[in-house]
Amino acid sequence: MAYDEIIYEVTDGIATITLNRPDKLNASTFKMEREIRDAFVAAGRDDGVRVIVLTGAGRGFCAGFDTSSLAEAANESQGALDGEQLGTHVEDVFGTPHPDYLGRYSYFPSIPKPIIAAINGPAVGLGMIMAMFCDVRLASDSAKIGAPFTRLGLVAEHGISWLLPRLVGLSNALDLLFTAQPVNAEEASRIGLVSHVYPAADFRAKVAEYAGHLARNVSPRALRITKAQVYADQYRTLDEATLIADEEMDKSLATEDFREGINHFLEKRQARFTGR
Repeated sequence: MAYDEIIYEVTDGIATITLNRPDKLNASTFKMEREIRDAFVAAGRDDGVRVIVLTGAGRGFCAGFDTSSLAEAANESQGALDGEQLGTHVEDVFGTPHPDYLGRYSYFPSIPKPIIAAINGPAVGLGMIMAMFCDVRLASDSAKIGAPFTRLGLVAEHGISWLLPRLVGLSNALDLLFTAQPVNAEEASRIGLVSHVYPAADFRAKVAEYAGHLARNVSPRALRITKAQVYADQYRTLDEATLIADEEMDKSLATEDFREGINHFLEKRQARFTGR
């Protein structure tokens, strides 16, 4: 696929979406947002894709929103700015996710594949928000992550006030939002903002190894259902979540992937999951 501000590549079941404005530390624009959405939807629809990696070109992940592109707003409908177009597009393709997962950035959980944020450098403002809405965050030891909103006279944007406490706890979330100070990768790992930190020199290889494990060794059907369960269960009681899990477990027992999961384990060979 040809894009102007991102690169989209698929190799060995891994779709890599690279924010590609390295001279601007991959600062986001409205065009980049549309291209990211389009690439996510394409990866979600592609049976050959089992996992998605979101990363940045050059030395940055994303330095926030490029304020010089605000002039584009004059040519944008309000729907494009508040996320309605994003939500409609995802909903049309993947059914009807919870309405909270249809916003400008909060649609990431509606994509039926695992999304890994490979934070290779600064992830600030909207860059942090995009990383937070990914399913798993892997960071280079050179990464910096921050929410500078209060220093700019702004508030917690795009649902991060809902999401961040769920990731790092209420006190850590308020500390990050109040002080507007970025944290390094080590501190981000300590508070649970990222799952793993790797040396910068090995970062790309480590991300490929992690994504490759999901692509090769895990049932794509199980990943899809598990992701849907986790996000939907944020709005369910324990009893509701348990009942649905029991129903999904019964369905899983009748699948090709379950049979393959047992067979490859007993035969001590590489799994050959089909997603069915």
